Amino acid sequence: MSAEFGRRSGGQGRISQWLRGRRPKEDSGDGGREDLLLATAAAGLPLAPAAHPAGYRCSCDRVGCPTPARHPVSFAWQTQSTTDGAQIERWARHQPQANFITATGMVHDVLDVPLEAGREALERLLAAGIEVGPVAESDDGRMLFFTLTRGTPEDEDEWWPCELDCHPETMDERPGLRWHCRGSYVLVPPARLPGDLSVRWVRGPEHPLPDPLSLLEILTDASSRYAGEDADHASAAWPLRG
Repeated sequence: MSAEFGRRSGGQGRISQWLRGRRPKEDSGDGGREDLLLATAAAGLPLAPAAHPAGYRCSCDRVGCPTPARHPVSFAWQTQSTTDGAQIERWARHQPQANFITATGMVHDVLDVPLEAGREALERLLAAGIEVGPVAESDDGRMLFFTLTRGTPEDEDEWWPCELDCHPETMDERPGLRWHCRGSYVLVPPARLPGDLSVRWVRGPEHPLPDPLSLLEILTDASSRYAGEDADHASAAWPLRG
């Protein structure tokens, strides 16, 4: 994977152009999607195919899928995830509707926060001159900050447990900040969700991955205040009755 990590230059210009809203017409179809996925892999983020929307449902066979269009298609997604461009091209061309996930805890982690809190935190981080890496946002109300991973120590007793850690199947239990690390994954842009929603880059994968601890304080503060405001609104809407 290390050989792939340095191969960023080929997709950077196209990603930056796409993010600025000046994507060439010839890239409006699968070609643009494929180039973005290849640039993401070239930045070192391992990818694997994921489900996609089928109307308002998920393309998988699971009745009442709890994470429609947000999960891998293979149970072996952790070993399947790769930065190999040829393999990703094959997947993208053979599965033109598929979303893609990136496995966290291998090269990178993801700090996942409510969208409004994330936008506020991003503004504060940039104003403070703190290095911010790739950032994506989802129309279902989340913002994803991609960071370096905490690593995988040889001694499991040295693994740093974190109450913020979560798995996508239990994300509803983490309404504030979620920390995706080993054993988890997130969708990578461009991705489609049921209801004509999408996941897109705010800052592309050409940005170097920062240390997660450099972002954590501001992200935690913004998420906590967001959660407090949300609770206040809920209390105002549903007053207690004596």
